[in-house]
Amino acid sequence: MDPSKRAEELRALLNHHSDLYYNQDAPAISDQEYDGLMRELKALEKDHPDLITPDSPTQKVGGTAKRTAGVLVAHRVPMLSMQDLFTREDVDHFLDDCWEKLGEEISFLVETKIDGLSMALRYENGVLVTALTRGDGRTFGEDVTANAKVIGDVALTLKHPIEYLELRGEVYMTNEAFEAVNEKQTLLGKKPFANPRNCAAGTLRQLDAEVTRERGLSFFVFNVQDIRGKDLATHQEAYDFLTSCGVTVIPNRFVCQTRQEVWQAIEAIGEMRGSLPYDIDGAVIKVNNLALRQVLKDTAKNAGYQVAYKYPPERKETKLQTIELSVGRTGKITPTAIFDPVRLCGTTVSRCTLHNQDFITNLGICLGSTLLIEKSGEVIPKCVGVVAEKQPEGGEVYQIPMVCPVCGSPAVREDTADIKCVNLNCPAQLERLIGHFVGRGAMDIKGFGVVYVHDLIKLGYLTDVADIFTLFRHRETLIQKGIVGKEKNTDKLLAAIEKAKGNPPDRLLTGLGIANVGKSAAQALLNHFGTVDALAAATVDEMVEIDDIGPISAQAVYDYFRQPHNQEVFQKLKDAGVNMTQEVVVRDTQGLPLDGQTVVITGTLPGMSREEAAILIQENGGKVTGSVSKRTTFLLAGENGGSKLEKANTLGIPVLSLEELQEKLGKTSPQ
Repeated sequence: MDPSKRAEELRALLNHHSDLYYNQDAPAISDQEYDGLMRELKALEKDHPDLITPDSPTQKVGGTAKRTAGVLVAHRVPMLSMQDLFTREDVDHFLDDCWEKLGEEISFLVETKIDGLSMALRYENGVLVTALTRGDGRTFGEDVTANAKVIGDVALTLKHPIEYLELRGEVYMTNEAFEAVNEKQTLLGKKPFANPRNCAAGTLRQLDAEVTRERGLSFFVFNVQDIRGKDLATHQEAYDFLTSCGVTVIPNRFVCQTRQEVWQAIEAIGEMRGSLPYDIDGAVIKVNNLALRQVLKDTAKNAGYQVAYKYPPERKETKLQTIELSVGRTGKITPTAIFDPVRLCGTTVSRCTLHNQDFITNLGICLGSTLLIEKSGEVIPKCVGVVAEKQPEGGEVYQIPMVCPVCGSPAVREDTADIKCVNLNCPAQLERLIGHFVGRGAMDIKGFGVVYVHDLIKLGYLTDVADIFTLFRHRETLIQKGIVGKEKNTDKLLAAIEKAKGNPPDRLLTGLGIANVGKSAAQALLNHFGTVDALAAATVDEMVEIDDIGPISAQAVYDYFRQPHNQEVFQKLKDAGVNMTQEVVVRDTQGLPLDGQTVVITGTLPGMSREEAAILIQENGGKVTGSVSKRTTFLLAGENGGSKLEKANTLGIPVLSLEELQEKLGKTSPQ
């Protein structure tokens, strides 16, 4: 690939993931994957210096200053990043460079690299006056003083006051505090945090200090940024002074003189990873002699006197106990490994998907196997292999039964790796299908929760999606039995169902769960054919003539409307008065910001649903499609972008975050 084009792709990708990590506290890839992309860009820029741009991720600190927690505060001392090292050779090169420039008598400090959020504290005459985040590292950070003051480890006054002191440290969460917060989130029906770092960062930036107090954040100081009124010779001496002042400084540190001592300290910290009460993501090696640090020049992004050694992904062994099988609304049978609980990246995990039979077979997974588990993107646990020498004696590779685990009907393996239940009336498929049908992305029937869906199917009121629109016939019984609540709640739900009858039929088509037919494809089909009857009568050839409708989607729609059961369902929907005619509105998009642009949306967007994002794009003249192709103008990506993000990167399609799209449109980011 052309180096210029690849460098542009890498810059866009790294900026996107930097925004997710630093600004949205929602990383979508692991640190190791990010580091690999950064190394590739650095190598390209080294070989082609003309490709270096001022805004390249290699030239700036990740993150921007936001106004979430308060006003912006100007930095007095830069809060720079550290160069990441991944091999012993890299560490030796840093040490050799230091000795060459500073002399052989210098010492180094090796300490744990806490996985949290940087914060600076400013003390005047021994009193804490300001706390701020790193922000963009050079210009501004966010004022988080009110939140900092309720963190137990933050000293509000110094036992030995001096004229001025600015400290830098890391806000983090212990594993115990993180688990307590997530337990409370679950009890309140809220989404748990992905990991301790995300929780700590989000907590520090929110506006309510009481929330910060309740969540039990912790804090370590790891650097003196500026000091007046006290002379210090070494970093270790600074730690001793700060400790005497009542400041909590980072523990688990080693003063080293030789190459061997530095590496032994790195290994010792690596051994601690599983036993510390908090997460670490590396070891920091820094020059201990403070005055000599000035000789080691900073780059635009990194401090010159220190580096971070990054350990390989955390991986644990655990014994597989059983494999659970679940059925999705398309009939796909998904195997999930249930194993002895292990702790990874600050959370305890005991299950992960095994995807399909090919995945199980390729890894040689048997019941009783010892699995190797790590976290993808430090969020999602995944199985990356088995321990060959610990395989059960005489064990056989697990085979997914060719029978539906829910209804007992036969299962089939199609052209893909998926095994599917063939029974369209399978309760598992029906429950998920109806849940999808009534959801916001489809018919959007307000108040129709999953519990109601489950109970109405179990009691025989719902046998297909069309039965939803005849529930009014059972009003008195529903009220009497309290299935959806008392009279008020029941009437409210029935009114929402009645209102949904008037929805445009592209929503109806979206809700049917036809393979490869999402909202954008449903809109394209109904906008072209005008009515559901016309679509039902269309041939595959007629459908593929429509932009963004491929042969696979067209065949799926064609097959759907030729199944007798589905024909009966549509007749019931017609008889119930559900709208079958699309009102095609041709909008004049000329002059709008996204006129003529084709956009694909993937992942979880911060503060906005995909449906809301699609409306935003369409209102600004763009077209939203369901799959990435060479015709895609850009991909709007949130957390966990998945295969669409991978394909966009492969094709060189620009990737925008929601914040970048809103800037492009001149909109305000959601708060």
